[in-house]
Amino acid sequence: MLNRRHLRVKVLQSLYAYHQSEKKDIKVYEKSLIQSVDKVQEMYIWMLSLINEVAQYADTDATAMSNKFLPTEADLKPNLKILGNTFITSLNKNKEYLSHLKKYKVIWDFDPELTKSLFATLKASDDYKTYLEKTDDTIHSDKDIIKFIFKKVILKSSIAEQVFEDKFIYWPVDKDVLQALIAKTFKNFAYEEPEKNKLAEVVVNWDEDREFIINLFQQAVRYDETFQEMIATKTQNWEPDRIAMMDTLLMKLALAEFLHFPSVPVKVTINEYLEISKEFSTPKSNSFINGILDKILAELKADNKIKKTGRGLIE
Repeated sequence: MLNRRHLRVKVLQSLYAYHQSEKKDIKVYEKSLIQSVDKVQEMYIWMLSLINEVAQYADTDATAMSNKFLPTEADLKPNLKILGNTFITSLNKNKEYLSHLKKYKVIWDFDPELTKSLFATLKASDDYKTYLEKTDDTIHSDKDIIKFIFKKVILKSSIAEQVFEDKFIYWPVDKDVLQALIAKTFKNFAYEEPEKNKLAEVVVNWDEDREFIINLFQQAVRYDETFQEMIATKTQNWEPDRIAMMDTLLMKLALAEFLHFPSVPVKVTINEYLEISKEFSTPKSNSFINGILDKILAELKADNKIKKTGRGLIE
């Protein structure tokens, strides 16, 4: 699921794109920001669909085997147990999933070799052979083979990796979120009755989170010059071109939260952007950003400019 840190990253990505562009149309980037969240939902549905495609390919493979010039007895009597897999059956009856398939126009026809190669990997695995031989199946054991398809077949496939990288620009960043969503789906699908099984929620409280990311982006843009001046006064010994742009953007977002998000505690803000810097900036960025923010924060507190209410009062 997309938590507040993930959402802050989405804002950072949009803010970076905004500053890199010659056209400073804030509405365009606000729209792009919202779309970047929806892209996570789309990626999630495409992945569920691919898992389903791999399982369903057992039927296609069985037909191909039976049509061989000299089919064996095993070719003529394939084990199609996976077609009745509880998780797959429930997924294909899930109204929300089916609705999203239509919304995102999910069809794998553009790369037929992908599903074929993934199923070949599955078919050759000991885990799949053990699954086919098992007779005392439960919903839990049925999910085990689906987890195997996701973790050990799809995520290990360089071909699948390339397909998702090509289709989703932020795949390297959102991949961890996707894995959490799929894991949550496996947990949610715990009932024999398909109508009781629910997809994972990409964003739990979208109205609140949507307001948060749009407001954060707007404040960072609106007060860009002010924040730049605040940072400049604390980095006088640094040549401007030696300060990573990402570091500057991270500090501007932190300042926006210090001054314009009264319900967000200062420590939460600092910790979040320091963690984000570890992934998106230089090895030394963490200590640099922390040092500059501490100096600015001390000054803001001395001038009584930090106004926190509610949970924001807790530090």
